[in-house]
Amino acid sequence: MTTTSRAQAVVAFGGGHGLHASLSALRLLVDDLTVDDLTAVVTVADNGGSSGRLRSEFGVLPPGDLRMALAALCGADDWGDTWTRLLQHRFAGEGEMRGHVVGNLLIVGLWELLGDPVEALDWVARLLGAKGRVLPMALTPMDIRAEVRGLVAGDPDALTTVRGQVEVATTEGVITTLDLEPPDPEVSPLVLDKVIEADWAFIGPGSWFSSVIPHLRVPQLREAMVASQARLVVVLNLEEQAGETGGFAPADHLAVLFEHAPHLRVHTVLADRANLTDEQHDELLALVEASGTRLVLDDVARDDGSPRHDPVKLAAAYARLIAAG
Repeated sequence: MTTTSRAQAVVAFGGGHGLHASLSALRLLVDDLTVDDLTAVVTVADNGGSSGRLRSEFGVLPPGDLRMALAALCGADDWGDTWTRLLQHRFAGEGEMRGHVVGNLLIVGLWELLGDPVEALDWVARLLGAKGRVLPMALTPMDIRAEVRGLVAGDPDALTTVRGQVEVATTEGVITTLDLEPPDPEVSPLVLDKVIEADWAFIGPGSWFSSVIPHLRVPQLREAMVASQARLVVVLNLEEQAGETGGFAPADHLAVLFEHAPHLRVHTVLADRANLTDEQHDELLALVEASGTRLVLDDVARDDGSPRHDPVKLAAAYARLIAAG
C-alpha cells in the first residue's frame, strides 16, 4: 500500500442500491484523478425478480447487482447516460419478457458466449465505457441462509432457518447469524489480488444482511480482506431497514458486522451526522473506540429527506478520508 501522494487503488464491496451509490461517488473520484484503479466486488446471491428467473433457467450467477454496479460506473456524458438507461431498462408488456432487464440479458448472453463470467463483465464494462471494473464476489451461485429469532408463536427465542436473499431481506424476525450455501464458494484469483493490492476498501452502505455481510462469509474473500493492508471504511446506513435490520441503531449495524468477521481491521466508520441522535452517537463512538478504529461524521445524505446517500456528498466525504490518510 502506498501513500496518498498518488491516485489510489480502491475496492468497494456490496450490492444493490447501496453499492450503486458508493460506486457513483467513487466514479467521480476517478474523474478527478483521486482514484486510478476502481474495482467493485459484488454480492451474487439474489434469487428474486429478473435475476432470480435467469439464475434458475440458465444456472448462472444472478446478474442484477452486477448490472447495477456497471451502471453506476458509466460516465456522465451522452454515451454513458444512454447506456446506463438501456442497461437499467425493464421490459413492460404482458408476455414472458415482462419484468426482465436489458442489462441482465446482455450479461447472461455474454456469459453463454464467452463461458467466463469475469471476461464477460469486462466486455460489458468496455462497451459502457465504465470507469472501473466489476467482479462477482464468487464464481459459484449461492444462497443466503440466516438463523432468525421471533418467528415461532409462543417461543420468541426459538431460531428458524430462513433461506434465500429475498426471504432473508423480508423476514419479520430478528436475524442472529448469516451464512452461505455452499459455505466455501470459489472466488476469482483476480478478486483476491485486487483486495490485497488495494489502498482503500469501502464496505456498505446497503442491505446489511443480504448485500454487505455476505462478503464476510466467503472464506477466501474474508481472509484476503483481513490480510490486506488497505484502509477499510465501513459506510453505515442512514436508517434501519424493515425485515433485515428493524430496530437496529447504527451501533447495532457495526456490532453484527464485527460478529461475522471478528478479525477484520476497520480503519474508519463513516456515518451521516444529521441521522444520529445524541444517544446513538455515544453508543456508536463507544463501540468504535473499543474496536480501535475511528468515527467520522459527515454530511452524506440526500437533501430530499429520503434514506439514501447522495453520491456527490459521498464522493466529497471519500475524498476527505483519502486525503487525510
